[in-house]
Amino acid sequence: MALSPMRWGFWHRLPREARDTLFQLAIIGWTMLPHAAHLPAWCSAMALGVLLWRGHLAIQGAALPRRTVVGLVLAVAVGLTYWSERTLFGREAGVTLLVVLMALKTLELRARRDALVMFFLGFFLVLTNFLYSQSLLVALSMLVSVWGLLAALVLAHMPVGRPPLAHAAALAARAALLGLPLMVLLFALFPRVAPLWGVPQDAGGRTGLSGSMALGGVASIANDDSIAMRVRFTGPVPATDQLYFRGPVLSHFDGREWTRGVSGFALPDRPRSELQVFGAGVPYELTLEPSRLSLLPMLEMTPDTPDAAPNPDGMRAMLRADAQWQTDRPLAERMRVSARAYPEYRHGPRAEVPGLHEMLALPTGYNPRSLAFARALRTRPENAGADAGALVGQLLAQIRGGEFFYTLEPGSYGRDAIDEFWFERRLGFCEHFAAAFVVMMRAMGVPARIVTGYQGTDPVPVDGYYIVRQSHAHAWAEYWQAGRGWLRADPTAAVAPERIRVSRNLRPPRGLMAQALNTVDPALAEDMRRIWEAANNRWNQWVLNYSRGTQLDLLRQLGVRTPETLDLIYVLIGLLCTASLAAAGWALWDRHRQDPWQRLQRRVAQALLHLGVTVAPHDPPRTRAQAVRHALGERGQALAEHLEALDLARYGRASGVPSLRRWWREFKRSARQASGRASVPALQHPTTALP
Repeated sequence: MALSPMRWGFWHRLPREARDTLFQLAIIGWTMLPHAAHLPAWCSAMALGVLLWRGHLAIQGAALPRRTVVGLVLAVAVGLTYWSERTLFGREAGVTLLVVLMALKTLELRARRDALVMFFLGFFLVLTNFLYSQSLLVALSMLVSVWGLLAALVLAHMPVGRPPLAHAAALAARAALLGLPLMVLLFALFPRVAPLWGVPQDAGGRTGLSGSMALGGVASIANDDSIAMRVRFTGPVPATDQLYFRGPVLSHFDGREWTRGVSGFALPDRPRSELQVFGAGVPYELTLEPSRLSLLPMLEMTPDTPDAAPNPDGMRAMLRADAQWQTDRPLAERMRVSARAYPEYRHGPRAEVPGLHEMLALPTGYNPRSLAFARALRTRPENAGADAGALVGQLLAQIRGGEFFYTLEPGSYGRDAIDEFWFERRLGFCEHFAAAFVVMMRAMGVPARIVTGYQGTDPVPVDGYYIVRQSHAHAWAEYWQAGRGWLRADPTAAVAPERIRVSRNLRPPRGLMAQALNTVDPALAEDMRRIWEAANNRWNQWVLNYSRGTQLDLLRQLGVRTPETLDLIYVLIGLLCTASLAAAGWALWDRHRQDPWQRLQRRVAQALLHLGVTVAPHDPPRTRAQAVRHALGERGQALAEHLEALDLARYGRASGVPSLRRWWREFKRSARQASGRASVPALQHPTTALP
């Protein structure tokens, strides 16, 4: 919507200082906005109130508050910071105080040095946004902040006249573009030294799987449509029903909650001897988002140590006895791993070993009807001597023919949840089916456990990567069979086969904007999401995952056989010295373009001296026009008018001279007419527009 003439006129009627102050306040508010999700509510409210107060003072032209008032507000802010954070040190308390100080500093804009302090505080505040998130959206937002702060800095160094905001913004953009090659050079070659590059990443990604499971927990994760990881296959893409990404293995059940058992922490050499893989395998690459668990959800079955790039601070991964990849700390940063999975495998002991009895344990007094049903099924005559595989087939047949329903909203269950699910409601998500299946198998004397993780991906790859969302969270079962080890059984496939075969997971309710866009054009909504996710993926791969290993690979491509960090420093210093020499040479060659206004002033003074008019070097054009009229009279009227037009274009609000080159041609013509001479000293290399 176009700005109304009344409002536009109001903006132009503001004094220069008020206009620049309002622009600076808007940029500061924009920079503070991403912090609102992390700051205490009182801090956001105080910062907003101070900015609005300062804007009101700028519009009214009122005096700034006394320093005692500002000091009192600061003391209150410090006290509230200590009350909310219980300290004045650390990241949260430091950022809170920085936001408050930034807002309060706007109440002390009495001199240019105060404005300069504001600018540099603003640049530091931009940096602190990346302590919480390094996403593409935050980066774009902070790019606008940097541009705005540079534009405000340009305005602060243009104290005369009323330079338009568009002119300052264009000059700021030009300055940023000139510095872009240096920024790229530093990004590519500056050594990645921990903990400088170990800043926390998107806190929003720290959701998803956990080390325990209660009925309804996986369904709540499946309501989250955010990205959990991206996977790219460098060979043939496996079928969807083979895309099981293995997460926490849960074997202990207390009647309400499933947790990981102690047996998973067996000796690290056991998985190697108990895991056999067949075939050539499937090479793949995962880009994992930050999580709250110390594990890597690798594709089943990945036997070898993943090659991590980057490997944050020497993070180590170990394959547990339950075939889960355990790390020595939670994954706090986005991480890319390369590995090879084998869809055909055998896992677990082939004969009974100590520890299997844990997979038969059931809490006393829970789910009596389910236990009785399972024992009755086991003692049927046709099941005499039946192995675990036959019992699994009968149990899955019961699910297929039992009018069970797969839903994201099964409701809450009571104390005997398995009984209620199996015999009464028959409504559940994947964890309900997996938990009921494992309880039944254990009651029939077959060791069983629950495996949680992710199953399937989005059907269409984005930028070559298949997306695994939190909504792909899944729970399935494993049972043990003598001579074969642990085997996968997915009861969800018995009631909702399309969930496993084509990864058609249940859709959570959409937000208001997404629902409106999807109603107008579902294809457009899906295309927009893919475009944005492709851009995010490239940001992750090219920027956030640019690691020390990638830097060393770059040196190898440049011809360094065995690159080290010291080689990076040498190359960086050499390129910086070369760039500095090139910049100095360019400045020497292009010195004639520097300060065209001062050069024009000198040549005008020389031209007037030929006419017998003596002026001082510091005299503005209007003073020179008066000197011309005094010395030449009517003969110098045209020259005086040209000089007054130049003065108005330089210092006034209107611009009557389109370019220095044209102005100089007209001025020389008038000077020749005034003197009767053939020529006037030429202006060499004039600029094309007024500064």
